[in-house]
Amino acid sequence: MTNVTIRPINAGDRAAWNPLWAGYLAFYETTVAPEVTERTWTRLTNADGMSALLAIDTDGSAIGFAHFMFHPTTWSMSDTCYLEDLFVAPAARGKRVGRQLIAAVADAARAKGAASLYWHTEEFNGTARRLYERVAKRTPFIRYRTDL
Repeated sequence: MTNVTIRPINAGDRAAWNPLWAGYLAFYETTVAPEVTERTWTRLTNADGMSALLAIDTDGSAIGFAHFMFHPTTWSMSDTCYLEDLFVAPAARGKRVGRQLIAAVADAARAKGAASLYWHTEEFNGTARRLYERVAKRTPFIRYRTDL
C-alpha cells in the first residue's frame, strides 16, 4: 500500500487539483466550461454543500481526490453521503490510493452520522469496478437522467 496522506482540500491546493481535475475529465472524455470548473472549485473550498479530500504522496505531490456531499434521504432518519467524483492519477493507480480515498470518505460520513455512502461509475470503468466490488455492495439500480 502506498503511504499517502489523505486530507481535506483547501484553497491553497488549486494548482495541485487542476491537473487532477483535467485528468478526471479526460478519462471520461468530456469537458466542462471554465466557469463550471471555477464554480466547482469554489464549492469544494467554501463549505458550499460539497466536500473534498486530496491524496498527497510522500514527495508532497497530489495524486488523487474525492468529491462528496451529504443529503437527506427518505430511506433513513440520517443523511446519506454521495461520493460524486473519485480520481487517482494514472502513475499512482494500483497502489490502493482509491481504496484509501473511499475509506476516508466513509470515515467522514460516519463522523457526520450518515446512514450510508454511495456512488456510481461508468459501466466501462472495469478497473474501478473491481475495486468497488471489493469495498462495497453493488446495487441493482439503473440511473436515468434528463438534461434541463
